[in-house]
Amino acid sequence: MSGSAGGNSDARGGATAPALFEGEVAPGVVRLALNRPSSRNALDESLIAALHEAVRRHAAEPATRVLLIAAEGPAFCAGADLRNMLERGRAGGEANLADARALAEMLLAIRECPKPSVALVQGAAFGGGVGLATACDVAIGSDAARFRLPEVQLGIVPAVISPYVVEAIGPREARRWFLSGEPIDAERARALGLLHEVVPAMELATRGVELARAIAAGAPGALAACKALLAGLAREPASAGTAHATAALLAELRAGTEGQEGFLAALEKRAPAWRE
Repeated sequence: MSGSAGGNSDARGGATAPALFEGEVAPGVVRLALNRPSSRNALDESLIAALHEAVRRHAAEPATRVLLIAAEGPAFCAGADLRNMLERGRAGGEANLADARALAEMLLAIRECPKPSVALVQGAAFGGGVGLATACDVAIGSDAARFRLPEVQLGIVPAVISPYVVEAIGPREARRWFLSGEPIDAERARALGLLHEVVPAMELATRGVELARAIAAGAPGALAACKALLAGLAREPASAGTAHATAALLAELRAGTEGQEGFLAALEKRAPAWRE
């Protein structure tokens, strides 16, 4: 499975290069790579649309188990394309709102996708790039990764990305970094919760595929149900209602096809059918 989506003009303003590269890097593991390296993979209309379309397509593709969100070049994502932001702000009205919604809907598509996602942050992730990394289920960074939320210094706020960033680092830390716009290095990003793991730059791609393969070993239906479970718990913590709901979920899944196959495979000391 390979291909590309969207397009953007190259540095000479000539041929159009794909805004997004995609390809299968391991069985069931699809890499979606931002491809605007000359713009530090800034999120313009074409890239947002291409990424959103690819996520929606793979959400419905049975062969896809895990999405790796990566980027070409030294930067992961410099955030919103500043020229695009300037032009949309000047346009005002419905065009301005539609553009903001496109980014919000793309990030939500990643979060709500039944296929788990892993972000591979090899360099700078600023503004919307922080949102992209935190919208993914897991984020791994190289030791050269760095984050920044500079929106207030541009006269705006990190509005669309805020649900994902605040979920990752908590309201108190968000106050500091949203207000100051200071840079965050890889180790501090890991300590804050922006990254789950930091590895040497040369090992990032390999570690990403390794983790994705480990996730892909899970039952597809169970992985989707796990994401839905976590989303529900984020809205409603432990209570009588969640106790009843989680008990019902366990009963449903262990009686289901995947649950029965998983138990039998473990007892018979063999791989379950979904790994074949």
